[in-house]
Amino acid sequence: MRLLDYLLGQNRKGSANQAKDRLQILLAHERSQSTAPDYLPKMRQEILEVISRYVDIDEENLQISLDADNGYEVLELNLILPEAKRSH
Repeated sequence: MRLLDYLLGQNRKGSANQAKDRLQILLAHERSQSTAPDYLPKMRQEILEVISRYVDIDEENLQISLDADNGYEVLELNLILPEAKRSH
């Protein structure tokens, strides 16, 4: 049935609705970034410096976010580490 709806164009969103959805996503993302604490960029830099003492990493591979979850603030850190060299 979905195939028929798609082919007949009955279930398509108009371009205005698609633009509205995209704008809402963009606004939600911007709002989440604007509520980030002032200390987060400095904390990110310090975490990067500490990790760099042990491994060579690219700053672009470090992502830090602060989210609220069940009444708690959760600091999430995502980092792509280089592959470790295997010693034989």
